[in-house]
Amino acid sequence: MDFNEIEATEGLRWVWNAWPTSRIDAARMVVPFGIMANVLMPLPDLPVLPYQPVRCKCQAVLNPYCNVDYTARIWGCPFCLQRNYFPGNYAGVSESNLPAELYPTYSTVEYVIPQKGFGGFPSAGSGFSLSGPPVPSNAPCFLFVVDTCVELEDLQALKLELQHLLAMIPESSRVGLISFGTMVNVHVLSHSGYSKALVFPGDRELTSQRIQELLGFSSKGGRMARQGSPNRFLLPASECDFEINSAIDELQPNAFNVQAGHRPRRATGAALAVAAGLMEGCAANVGSRIMLFVSGPVTIGPGIVVETDRSKSIRTHQDLVNDNAVHYKKSCKFYNQIGQALVENSHVLDIFACSLDQVGCAEAKSAVQSTGGLMVLAETFDSEQFKKSLRKLFEKEEEGKLKMCFNGTFEVTTTREVKINGAIGPCSSLKRKSTSVSETELGIGGTSAWKLCTLNSKTSIAVFFEVVAQNSSSITPGNPFFIQFATQYQHGNGETRLRVTTASRRWIEASQEQDAKAAFDQEAAAAVMAKYAAHKTENEETFDIVRWLDKNLIRVASKFGDYTKEDAQSFRLSSNFSLYPQFMYHLRRSQFLSVFNNSPDETAFFRLMLNREGVVGSLIMIQPTLFSYSFEGPPVPVLLDVSSITPERILLFDSYFYVVVHYGSTIAQWRKLGYHNDPAYESFKALLEAPVNDARAVMEDRVPVPRLVECDQHGSQARFLLAKLNPSVTHNSNAYGNVEVIFTDDVSLQVFIEHLQRLAVQS
Repeated sequence: MDFNEIEATEGLRWVWNAWPTSRIDAARMVVPFGIMANVLMPLPDLPVLPYQPVRCKCQAVLNPYCNVDYTARIWGCPFCLQRNYFPGNYAGVSESNLPAELYPTYSTVEYVIPQKGFGGFPSAGSGFSLSGPPVPSNAPCFLFVVDTCVELEDLQALKLELQHLLAMIPESSRVGLISFGTMVNVHVLSHSGYSKALVFPGDRELTSQRIQELLGFSSKGGRMARQGSPNRFLLPASECDFEINSAIDELQPNAFNVQAGHRPRRATGAALAVAAGLMEGCAANVGSRIMLFVSGPVTIGPGIVVETDRSKSIRTHQDLVNDNAVHYKKSCKFYNQIGQALVENSHVLDIFACSLDQVGCAEAKSAVQSTGGLMVLAETFDSEQFKKSLRKLFEKEEEGKLKMCFNGTFEVTTTREVKINGAIGPCSSLKRKSTSVSETELGIGGTSAWKLCTLNSKTSIAVFFEVVAQNSSSITPGNPFFIQFATQYQHGNGETRLRVTTASRRWIEASQEQDAKAAFDQEAAAAVMAKYAAHKTENEETFDIVRWLDKNLIRVASKFGDYTKEDAQSFRLSSNFSLYPQFMYHLRRSQFLSVFNNSPDETAFFRLMLNREGVVGSLIMIQPTLFSYSFEGPPVPVLLDVSSITPERILLFDSYFYVVVHYGSTIAQWRKLGYHNDPAYESFKALLEAPVNDARAVMEDRVPVPRLVECDQHGSQARFLLAKLNPSVTHNSNAYGNVEVIFTDDVSLQVFIEHLQRLAVQS
C-alpha cells in the first residue's frame, strides 16, 4: 500500500488504514487512530463546481459513496443512513449524466459558493459548465504594529521592508499602521497635509469596547461602517499609498530616554490590545492579519515578560518549572483573551521577533497558534531570514492573487461506529456538538468543527477518532466506514469555497494481524505522536511525556513484533514498523521535548511550527535528513550518525529550522588554500557549490525561511549538526584517530533498540 499515492488523491494520511471492529480491539492497537488532513493540498484534476453543495439533514455533503435511486431521484446518506430527495435543479441526474460529486474518482471536490440567486446544479439539458458568476472580492486587511524601541539602523531596515511590502499588497486590500514604544500610536491615514496619530498609554490594560470608544467608534455597539463615518485608520492601499508611506518614513526610535542599567519601556501587550480593538471595530469577520514587528521583551503594561531593571533576568525554562516566573501566568491569560477575540472576528496574529533576546513569544504562543498565524525568530530586521520570510508570506499566484486564504471552518462527519476525539493544529474550537463527538477529548475536543482564521496549501490538522462499538458482533469485517472533511474558506480571489473530501476504509477482525500491519503508516504515526506529545507539554511534565512515549513504543513492539519469548535476538519488525522505533528515538531527543540549550521563546516557536506542519515537514523536524557529497559520485543519503562525518565529505543537513552545510576537515583545508579558484580544479569548485545550491533550493520552499549555517569539521558551528546526530561514538568509546566523537551521556540508537528488544520479548 503506497500511502503517498493515497495522499496525492485525498490529501489525507491515516495512521491506520484499516480499523478493528470493537473498542477493546482498538485500544490494543496502541497508536491513536489519527488522520493527518492537509486541508488545501493541491490535487491533480480537482473539480471546481460553481454551485451549492447538496447536504443531508445531518449536514453531510453528497459524495460518491451515497446510494442513489435515479428513478425516484433519491440518495441515501452513508453517514446517518437517511434518504434524501435531490433538489429540483438536479432533475437531469442519471447514470449517464452524473454531477462531478458522484463520480467514483472524485472523492474530493471543491464548490464555489455562488452569489444569492444562482440556482446551483444545472438543470436537464443545460450541461455541466464549470464557469460561474464571479464572486465579489472581500479584500483582507493588514495592520502593521511596529516596535520603535530599536536602534535607528535596524528601524531603517524595517521601514524599507515595510514599504517594499506595501508595493506587493493588492490595491484593494486595506492597510493600517500602529507604532509603539512607551506609548501606543494609532496613525490616521485619511488626514492629508500633516501626520496625525491617536496616542494610548502603554502601561494600562483597556477593554476592547473602551478602545473603540476612544478611537471614535460608536459606543452603542454599532460599528463605523454602519454609521457611514469614514474609516481613518484602515484604508485601501490605493487610497492611502502616500499617507502610509509617509507615516512609515517618519517613524523614529522611541523618544523616551532609557536609564542606565534598564531595558526600554516597551508596551507590546497594550499595542496588540489596541490593534485587536481597532480591527474588531473596522473589520469584524473580514479575513485580516495583525502583523507585529518587535525587537525586545515587553517591560510595561499587559503581557509583561520582565521588568525594565536589567538586574532582573528574563525567565528561563527552569523558572517556569519552579513557578518562579512572576509574570508568566498573568501574561499568558492576557494573550489567551487576545487570541479569543481575534478568533471571533477571523483575524490572524503574526509575530516577527528580530532580537538577540527573548521577546515574549512563549506567552503569546496561544494567540498565534489559535489564529493560525506565523512566528518568525531572527536576529535583526536587516537579516535575510526576516526579509525572505516576510516576502514569502505575500507571494502571489499566477493570476496575481495572494496565496493566503482566510476565514475558514473545518468540519468532520463520521459514520455511527466512529466518533471524534479532537484535533491538533492551527485552529480553535467552534464548540459544535453532534452525534459524531466523543466524550473523551484529545487535543481540541468536544466539537466536530473548528475555526481556521487563515490557511494555505500546507496547512495540516491532526484529527483523532475512536471506535465506539463495545463488541465486534455489531460490525461486519470487510465492510466500509466513511469519514468526511469539509473545509469552507475565503479564497485569495475573494470567492467563498467549500472543499469536501470523503474517504472510505474497511473494518478488520482483531485476529487479522497481518492486515493490521499492512495498514499501518509509520510516517503518519510518528507525525501524529509528535503533535500529541507537543500538545501534552502544555499540561504535563516533559519527563512524564517521555515515559509515556517509551511505554507506548514497548507495547507496539510487543504486539506487532515477530519474536520468540525471552529471546531478544529473535526480535524482528515488519517493514511497515521498522522505522517507527528510530522516529520515537529522535522524537525523545528533539527540541520539542528536550528544552536544554533552548529559551522558552525558541521552544514555543518549535512547537508552534510542528503544530501546523504535515507529515513530511514533521518528519524532517523529528528526524532530520543528511546527504553526503564527495568525489565518488552524486549526492547520497547517509545515516544520521556521527560515523557519517569524514574528512573527505561535505554533508548537507536539514532539520527544517536550519540547514547546515558541513565541510570535512580535508575539504575545508583545500577550500582555505583556494584550490576551487584554480581552473585545474573545476570539479572541486563544483563539489563546493552543489550542497550550497541544494540548501538554497530547500530553503526556497519554506515559510519561515530556515537559517543557513556553513561550518567546518571541528568548528564551533558544527554543534548545529553534532547535536542531532546519533552518538554512536562518544568520549566513553574506545575510538581513536580520525573518527569524530560526540561528548554526551545520551544513549545511542543502537543501545536504545537493544533495550527495546529486551523489554518487548518479556513475558
